[in-house]
Amino acid sequence: MVDGFDIVIREYDASDFEAVYVTINAAAMSFRDTIPADRWHEPYMPREELSGEIADGVRFSCALVDGRVVGVMGLQRRDDVDLIRHAYVASELQSHGVGAMLLEYVKAHSERPILLGTWRANVRAISFYGRHGYQLVGEDHRERLLRTYWQIPERQIEESIVMADDGWVAVHAAGS
Repeated sequence: MVDGFDIVIREYDASDFEAVYVTINAAAMSFRDTIPADRWHEPYMPREELSGEIADGVRFSCALVDGRVVGVMGLQRRDDVDLIRHAYVASELQSHGVGAMLLEYVKAHSERPILLGTWRANVRAISFYGRHGYQLVGEDHRERLLRTYWQIPERQIEESIVMADDGWVAVHAAGS
């Protein structure tokens, strides 16, 4: 229970597709102003894009309250790292611990260093991940990592940051 809500975290099932789609697009509205105007579109993640992300190996975890999907977070294996992808919590439950529960669940299902990317202007997400031990990756690595592990447009690379967990930082600091 978090802030009076009984929250269950579980792996995505194909029957969750529509609920995940709705959750992502509704939650994206709360940070619309952090996305460059030329990158925003509605819906923010069309069904075809969500289907493509799942087909490309993004494994979603879902947070449920009373059987309703209220948050999602994806984990995607890429070469020697795992990427946190598409993390969204229903606006009415943001800042109630749902994102933290999803993050802990996802981390528990990863045995490799974790990277995540977000919009440079999304200070709420950057602050959230920072509170949970993720560190901003320096500009000397940011662009290389975005080009290596993500398949995103050039404009998104320009406007994004990368954060890393202690596992990635330890490996990188050791010169690997």
